[in-house]
Amino acid sequence: MATRAVLAELAEAYAARAGVRIDITSVGGVDAARRVAAGEAFDTVILASDALDKLIAAGHVQPGRVDLVRSPVALAVRSGSPPPDVSTEAALKQAVLAAPTLGYSTGPSGNHLAALFARWGIADQVRERIVVPPPGVPVGQLVADGRVALGFQQLSELISLPGIDVLGLLPPGAEFITTFSAGVAAVSPNGDVVRAMLAYMASPEADDAKQRHGMAPARDD
Repeated sequence: MATRAVLAELAEAYAARAGVRIDITSVGGVDAARRVAAGEAFDTVILASDALDKLIAAGHVQPGRVDLVRSPVALAVRSGSPPPDVSTEAALKQAVLAAPTLGYSTGPSGNHLAALFARWGIADQVRERIVVPPPGVPVGQLVADGRVALGFQQLSELISLPGIDVLGLLPPGAEFITTFSAGVAAVSPNGDVVRAMLAYMASPEADDAKQRHGMAPARDD
């Protein structure tokens, strides 16, 4: 879901340029991987790089991963709420302990937060306060509705939601960046078309769109 908005923009731009039709289905990463592994017909698969690597190893996606974006995790509170200090790892830990409810999603960002709380030794203290939204529902929506006091999610999913104040990225020592990558589905008969589209999405021409959606290019240049 973190890539939904940027992929929609890039797909529209490429479709106009290449004269092709592109239909994107954006769902939670766990559900996406399950559907691909079950053999559902897709031409390309775009997931967190580690999840995509597993599909490549299992033969569901062709070799040749294309890294598209780097996506950082950010924090948010309901609009108008007093912002806690989250400028350092120690301050963030205190903010987490003080929050009556915490929200994070399944997938890479949620796994990171669970591991972070365990490393801090507070997993048992906060477990009952954690709210995990159902697939397809952004954490930011729970924050805006007042059901979560402190929410964690990919910046790209928080940046355009009304009713929340984004506090910034996770501080040094607690930060987390997910690389989202793409590959050609093993069942696709349109490999050359897909590879041309992915080359565009990974090119410098796509950088502005990625940055506007709270992401960075996944290139070393």
